[in-house]
Amino acid sequence: MKKIFQIALGIVTSVGGFLEIGSITTAAQAGASFGYQLVWSIVLGTVCIAFLVEMSGRFAAVSKHTIPDAMRERFGINFYVVPLFILLGVSLLVLGAELGGVAAALEMATEIALPVWAIPVALLSWGLLWRASFSVIENGVSILGLVTIAFAVGAVRLHPDYGALLHGVVPTLPRRDASHYWFVAVSVLGASISPYLYYFYSSGAIEEKWDETYLAANRMIAAIGMSFGGFLSVAVLVLAAILFHPHNIDVDKYQQLPDLLTPILGRAGFWLVIASLGIACLGATLEISLALAYLIAQGLGWNWGEDLEPRDDARFSLTYTLIVVAAMLFVLIGLDPLKLTEISMALTAASLPVGVFPFLILMNDKKYLQTHTNGYLGNAVVLVISLISAVLAIVSIPLEIVGS
Repeated sequence: MKKIFQIALGIVTSVGGFLEIGSITTAAQAGASFGYQLVWSIVLGTVCIAFLVEMSGRFAAVSKHTIPDAMRERFGINFYVVPLFILLGVSLLVLGAELGGVAAALEMATEIALPVWAIPVALLSWGLLWRASFSVIENGVSILGLVTIAFAVGAVRLHPDYGALLHGVVPTLPRRDASHYWFVAVSVLGASISPYLYYFYSSGAIEEKWDETYLAANRMIAAIGMSFGGFLSVAVLVLAAILFHPHNIDVDKYQQLPDLLTPILGRAGFWLVIASLGIACLGATLEISLALAYLIAQGLGWNWGEDLEPRDDARFSLTYTLIVVAAMLFVLIGLDPLKLTEISMALTAASLPVGVFPFLILMNDKKYLQTHTNGYLGNAVVLVISLISAVLAIVSIPLEIVGS
C-alpha cells in the first residue's frame, strides 16, 4: 500500500510540476502564431523527457549515484567542469525567468510593479529552501500546481477541431515565417526537456533512498506523469490556437496569459491563470535552485541534502542561497520574464547534447547499472531528439535575431 501511495503521489507531483513559465508561454506562443501546427514539438519534447526522467530514476535507484556524482567519477573533474558551467549558465537564465514568473503573477494580481516583487519572492523561495524538507518542496508545491488542470478544462470547453489537432502531431514545414516557426519549436522543446528536471529527479531518488524495488514505480511516474504534463501543454496551445490565432494575436506580453481562460471562465479564469502561473513558477524556482546546488555540490564532492540541517551541509546551503540571489537580479533590474523565457528556452535546446551525451554513456555502463543498462530504443530516442533540438536551435536563434 505504501508503494502504491508513492506511485500515485509521484504521478500527481509530476503533473503538477510539469507546467511552468517556459511550458505555458512557449505553448501559448506556438498556438497563437501557428495554430495546431506545432503540436508535434510538445509531443516530441514530452517523449524525450519521459525517457530521460525514467533513466535518471533508474540510474539513481540501481547505482546509488546521482548523475553529477557519477559524471565526475566516470569522466574526471576536468571534463565535468565543462557541462557544469554550460548548464549552470543556461539554467540561471531559466531560473531568472521562473522567479520573474512568480513576480509577474503578483504584479497582475496587485498592479504593483514587477521589480518590487523581486526581493520578496526571492526571500520566500530561499526561506522554503532553508526550512522545508525535500518532500514538502517536491510534493507540496507541485500538488498545489494541479490548478493548471484548469487549462485542460478550458480547452475541452472550447470544442477544438480534434482532426486538425491530431494532424499537428505530424511535423510539417512552416506555411509562413519560417525562422519564427523553428525558433518557437525549439523553445517548446527546450521548455519540455530542461536538464534540471532529470537532474533534480535523480537527486530526489537518492534523497528518498530508492532501490531496485522502485524501478516499476519509476517507469509509471515517468510515463504517466510526463505524458499528462505534456497533455496540459497541448491544452495551453489549443486555447491560444482558438482564441488568439484567428485574430492574428501574438503572445508577446505575459499580461496576455489570463486571456487564455477569461473568455471561458470569466473572472474566475483570470485568477486561475494567476494561481497557475504563480504556483507553477514558484515550484520551478525551488526545483531549479536545488538542481543547480545539487549539480555543484555533487560534482565537487561536497556534503549535500535538502533534508539535512543547513549547518550540516553549509556549502550546499550557501550555494542555493547565492543562486537565488543571482536569479533575483534579473527581476530586480526589470527584465521581461517572457523575453527571458524565450531566449533561455532556446539556449536550453541548443545546450542539450552537453548534458545528455555523457548521461547516455553512464546509462550504458554496466559498472553502475549491471543488468539495467539502456536498450537501443531509449538511447536512439534521446540521442536523436537531443541532436535535432540542438541543430534547430543553432540554426533558428540567429535567424530569429536577424528577422526581429
